[in-house]
Amino acid sequence: MPVTSDITATYRGPGRVMRRLLAMGAREDRALAFLMGFCVIAFIAQLPRLSREAHLQGQDLSMMMAGALMGSVFILPLVLYLIAGISHLVRRALGRASTGYSARLALFWSLLASTPILLLYGLIGGFLGQGPALQLVGVIWIVMFLWFWIASLRATGEGAE
Repeated sequence: MPVTSDITATYRGPGRVMRRLLAMGAREDRALAFLMGFCVIAFIAQLPRLSREAHLQGQDLSMMMAGALMGSVFILPLVLYLIAGISHLVRRALGRASTGYSARLALFWSLLASTPILLLYGLIGGFLGQGPALQLVGVIWIVMFLWFWIASLRATGEGAE
């Protein structure tokens, strides 16, 4: 299935999509593509907010964009690999079946699948700025991401137990 179809299917059943992705075999290039796709989309989602801030504060937009690019595309992947490794170790310590690849895939796919809400968050931040609408969409993004991640982690343990 195309990635966009898998993203919409994740909103209906994240565990089912994760099992399908795992059934395709362990391919680190796929996990890395999901991670980098998320990081690039996360950078793009910040642009409306950065544009608003640059205009309101009289700052240079290109400098703000360079900092966001550095953080989103170069530093964030390293942090996310670390988080995936920690989640794998925690699952092993709890006696759950886990592989490093399945932990990475669960995290990276959950992040990528939640990007439509992240893009909405960026648009609201750019058009409306801080406020209840931005906070509501932020909470919705966090809840959806956690739902996807937990369901994906549970699905990764089902096939290995």
